[in-house]
Amino acid sequence: MVKGYEVVIGLETHAELNTESKIYCDCKNQFGLEVNSQVCPICMGMPGTLPTLNEKVVDYAIRMGHALNCEINRVCKQDRKNYFYPDLPKAYQISQAEVPLCGKGYVDILVDGEERRIGITRIHIEEDAGKLLHSDKFHGVSLVDLNRCGVPLIEIVSEPDMRSSQEAKVYLETLKSILQYLGICDCKMQEGSMRCDVNISVRPKGSEKLGTRTEIKNMNSINNIAKAMEYEFERQVDLIENGGSVVQETLRYDDATNTTSSMRSKEDAHDYRYFRDPDLVTIHVPKDVVEEIKAAM
Repeated sequence: MVKGYEVVIGLETHAELNTESKIYCDCKNQFGLEVNSQVCPICMGMPGTLPTLNEKVVDYAIRMGHALNCEINRVCKQDRKNYFYPDLPKAYQISQAEVPLCGKGYVDILVDGEERRIGITRIHIEEDAGKLLHSDKFHGVSLVDLNRCGVPLIEIVSEPDMRSSQEAKVYLETLKSILQYLGICDCKMQEGSMRCDVNISVRPKGSEKLGTRTEIKNMNSINNIAKAMEYEFERQVDLIENGGSVVQETLRYDDATNTTSSMRSKEDAHDYRYFRDPDLVTIHVPKDVVEEIKAAM
């Protein structure tokens, strides 16, 4: 790390839940099945279809909330996050905006023999998108596999509390071990069942003001995440030292060259035009159910 500057890291970790069926329909939730064999009008986003929430998804998310010392919001809702991408047939993702299922929490990690407390901003439930398939044999076009559409996710959002790639690495390894111990996610990063978006900024040491952040999207290797953070830290410092400024944008990481490159300008929450999903009722979790889930852990 460059002297005189401090890195500030926050992570958004997506974990696919290993329920038997998807989050809003009865399609099988299983990796590696024949392309587009586990789809229905609901997860394909056909007009006029109605989603129904899988109760087990709520139970699993609450389990993780307890494990990370989170507040459990027993009354919450689901929202539509609007954006267009070829593997998202509805052109919106069902997620949670203002009121997530799990609120503020924390996790303690051990880095070089020293305990560090990393704040958790929220844990919310949402559906996964499909997967684009790229190959030379497709003659210059990409195909889409919708089997992953509607696979249940929890997104674990940390506070920007990490100050080194080593801290971030230990934090992710800790989350992974908790998810596996609870039995709610297999965490096979090579299959995409645990992925991470890295928010990173730099600032002069001693400063309390946060710098402009960039987001490195869809990382699925803890070692590559550490390498990407170290490269991005150096890149941002070089920009600032040479009189430039960091632009808020979404980046991709190339592990072959160990570099980041721009994908698009970074969206803010208002860009997604969140609004309550009119097809899904309010989630009410009885207090005794929250306590039963905790006791069963």
